Amino acid sequence: MATVVTHRRVNIVVLEQGETMRGHCKAGDIVLVPDAAGWWTHFVGEDGHIDSYDIPYASYKEALWAAKAAAEFGVE
Repeated sequence: MATVVTHRRVNIVVLEQGETMRGHCKAGDIVLVPDAAGWWTHFVGEDGHIDSYDIPYASYKEALWAAKAAAEFGVE
């Protein structure tokens, strides 16, 4: 079940392994998705375009910290 953490009025949507972004995310959201490689950080654009960091973070805490840092600068 998706969890939403709000930081600086930006939603950080945390998905469980196997969950899809469809129905959980909207433009301006940051999405954290785990898989076997680690925690991926995705950014949802206005047109539904998804941008991502090149490599996953090793832990949820690292990914959440990075998402909060991105929210500090604003995600548009």
